[in-house]
Amino acid sequence: MKLSKIIIYQIFTRLFGNTLQTNKPFGTKEENGTGKFNDITPEALVSLRELGVTHVWYTGIIAHATLTDYTADGLPSDHYSLVKGRAGSPYAIKDYYDIAPDLAQDVTKRMEEFESLVARTHQQELKVLIDFIPNHVARSYKSLAKPEGVEDFGETDNIHQAFSPQNNFYYLPGSTYTSPKGAAIKALKNTEETYRETPAKATGNDCFSPHPSVYDWYETIKLNYGVDYQHGGSNHFDPLPGTWLKMRDILLFWASKKVDGFRCDMAEMVPVAFWGWVIPQVKAKYPELIFIAEAYHPEQQMPLIQEGHFDYLYDKTGIYDTLHAILTQHRPVSLINDYYHQSQPLHQHLVGFLENHDEPRLASKSFAQSAQAGIPAMTVTATLHQGPVLLYFGQEVGEPAEGTQGFSQEDGKTSIYDYCGVPEHQKWMNGGLFDGGLLTQQQIALRNFYQTLLNVCKDSPAIQQGEMYPLTCTSAGNTTPFVYTYLRVHSQETIGIVANFHQSLSEIVRIRTEEEHFHQVFRSDRSYIFTDILGSGKTLNLPGKQLIHPGITLVLKPSDAFIFRIEERESK
Repeated sequence: MKLSKIIIYQIFTRLFGNTLQTNKPFGTKEENGTGKFNDITPEALVSLRELGVTHVWYTGIIAHATLTDYTADGLPSDHYSLVKGRAGSPYAIKDYYDIAPDLAQDVTKRMEEFESLVARTHQQELKVLIDFIPNHVARSYKSLAKPEGVEDFGETDNIHQAFSPQNNFYYLPGSTYTSPKGAAIKALKNTEETYRETPAKATGNDCFSPHPSVYDWYETIKLNYGVDYQHGGSNHFDPLPGTWLKMRDILLFWASKKVDGFRCDMAEMVPVAFWGWVIPQVKAKYPELIFIAEAYHPEQQMPLIQEGHFDYLYDKTGIYDTLHAILTQHRPVSLINDYYHQSQPLHQHLVGFLENHDEPRLASKSFAQSAQAGIPAMTVTATLHQGPVLLYFGQEVGEPAEGTQGFSQEDGKTSIYDYCGVPEHQKWMNGGLFDGGLLTQQQIALRNFYQTLLNVCKDSPAIQQGEMYPLTCTSAGNTTPFVYTYLRVHSQETIGIVANFHQSLSEIVRIRTEEEHFHQVFRSDRSYIFTDILGSGKTLNLPGKQLIHPGITLVLKPSDAFIFRIEERESK
């Protein structure tokens, strides 16, 4: 079977297909528009496949709290103080068995429209990932779509007990929940009474107070997996907590919809023992499923893989934080070596990224301030080791996420809480043609870079399985802090990667192979042809012995990157 590096493209589904450009702060669905499942057409999916994508992560699929009124469709409304933005957070789930109505052309057929999207995606030989949000639910949670015989969360809880392993929620007996000041949209005139919850339940970010702050996840309730947080975090896993069983059934439900995997939100906030129990159970029925953990603490990474049976983990504190420091704090590229060696046992499991819905856009003022700066960074992210790579919709055309959309302020992020359009992405959409017809020449070049890079990664044995050997790079006789170079070596091919992280200066560099690595890869009685496969067409023809001394001389433009395919030929 042909191996292929996993290339994940994250689509924020509510925003992806929206063509309206109003972007009124706190605008309604009617004013600002919303994307639908049906907007993700075969043409859009073909373009993603050609981009090099193997998996599409559809974000925001499951029904969540929202201020948009769907009572005419038989869906309950949400209290205005329990929703962030008008559209609401897709991570405040109010029915695990239902689809967000915003995404459907016909709300009464929302599940069928999702199933059609899954089928369309598979027809283009792409895999489907969706979110699984295990740690918390919306305060308004009540499943109307659950299968017959399924017991709802909290339905049989003993609300007089602060903690019971068989309760689904944590309770604060004798208290009443109140929403924090500033939780409601100021522009929204609403005459409803203040939301009350008695007894109060613990809030999703482990806040055991009836009065969470506006900085807490106040719109959510923490789920109880049998850990007594208020008494030393003791575990009570025998008999199995009811939440475990309900969550297993939810995973099996969505797996039955033919999704190919789950990105598991805040996986570290759920006991590793639960993952170690549930993932094998689900895979026993659906063995091809993949599970990706959103995880941020290095000490939790190995347990999530070895004990939790996750396939992949976020690499936020690894490659992301390393490259963020290089791009924004002018830290030396030697940090990449440190990262590589520290993370080596986990490489095949680490999902590298520079953007997602939680992080600022590369081109934003909150990050690199330039989409071009992403060229060397994404080249390294995608080629340094064999783990998957992720990009966020709009990243490939330099979306900067400028302005405020409402709840989301000027933070460099595309809002997940508001109805809005994504301007640079809309230029690629071109009214639904998905042909990039409105992109600038610079944006076309940027997207071509991503397409070339991702397809190289997908098809390269060296990137999928090869060893990594760092190279020595100097400028004017000194080690340069801006240029990172390395080899990826496989029995079928050798490639060399060069990335210049300086955003304003060109560099004349000399690149050498250390003698210990030279003899593992090259021969002094051979010549080698270096051909850039990242788009420049640049070629070099060098005798093998020159690779040790004096090395290869290259002129690098700001934010330049090369991927050289290195092929040997006999010296004459």
